[in-house]
Amino acid sequence: MGITQHTTGVDNVKSVANLQMMTGNLGRPGTGICALRGQNNVQGACDMGALANVYSGYQSVLVPEMKKKMEDAWGCDIAEGKVGLTVTTLVNTLADEPGKVKGLYIMGENPMLSDPDLNHVEKALKNVEFMVVQDIFLTETAQMADVVLPATCFAEKDGTQTSTERRVQRWRKAQDPPGEAKVDWLIISELAKYMGYEKQFPYKSAEEIFNRDSKGHPFLWRHGLRAAFKTRRAPLALPDKRAPGNPHPPQGKVLPPGRAWDLCPDRVETAGGSPGCGVPVPDDYRALHLAVAYRQHDPALARSRTRRADLAGSKVNPEDAKALGVADKEMVKAISRRGEITIGIRYKKEIKKGVVFLPFHYVECAANL
Repeated sequence: MGITQHTTGVDNVKSVANLQMMTGNLGRPGTGICALRGQNNVQGACDMGALANVYSGYQSVLVPEMKKKMEDAWGCDIAEGKVGLTVTTLVNTLADEPGKVKGLYIMGENPMLSDPDLNHVEKALKNVEFMVVQDIFLTETAQMADVVLPATCFAEKDGTQTSTERRVQRWRKAQDPPGEAKVDWLIISELAKYMGYEKQFPYKSAEEIFNRDSKGHPFLWRHGLRAAFKTRRAPLALPDKRAPGNPHPPQGKVLPPGRAWDLCPDRVETAGGSPGCGVPVPDDYRALHLAVAYRQHDPALARSRTRRADLAGSKVNPEDAKALGVADKEMVKAISRRGEITIGIRYKKEIKKGVVFLPFHYVECAANL
């Protein structure tokens, strides 16, 4: 997923698609593009329509027939189809056009630590008239909310998650949630009832919701999964006669090598003046590239669940550090054109020369500032 998160992310995706077609690596077993997600069940959330431009099953909101189909399935009227705001567009809109978006409902996300340019994000969230956060801890984002709804972690609820290769895996509740915490689907159902949609949210369990999805929206690999909650098997692979399973979805006509889209990316001047590259180059007086990420072994994302792990420092090639006169484990001030933080240095031979790696997990020294 990292290749999408550059200033030239769209062109990066086009280039990968072209490379697959030119080398003939689409439509054959064991080949193709596998977009590794950053967290578990991002794939399942997208399958269920948690995107700005589609209903569940990747059915476009711009197609009237799809709108009618979903109205019939959900038993309610749907606003005229138009593409909504993506996360990045939403933050910019909140920051630059106060009042255009009046309310925000955030589930299981901590943008006040995980989003880039945190000063910009803070400005955006402060412009919201009303913000709800549904999470398992009082995160940095939850601390800014008007209402916090205590949710449950994965071990406290039943359900499913979908892997990158579209295998649906069963979640089984291991223990009861603490205090007044409730499972996500129940919170949403209760809110919907208060808003007058009791008929549309009659559910008593995660199984009922899963079966509604499987029956009402039978798309792709979900055709044969209606009995998912009855089985003890995991991961699930239950194709029925109407939907014979495919071990390598999607798979169809094999494309011969040498083909490509007529969508060759242009060379792009980025914010730092580096042609054809998604990363701005350092200014003359700045010595190093900064790589910010959450790919570390122990912490995850905003560390909502792993906050008691040891604090990690920035990782630098020893030759770069010595050239700057910085010792291993010394505290330094890291400055970019967007902000500065104080952080410890860790020598790491595996880090490429000219690069500093900063994990963004730590609010104590938030790299995204």
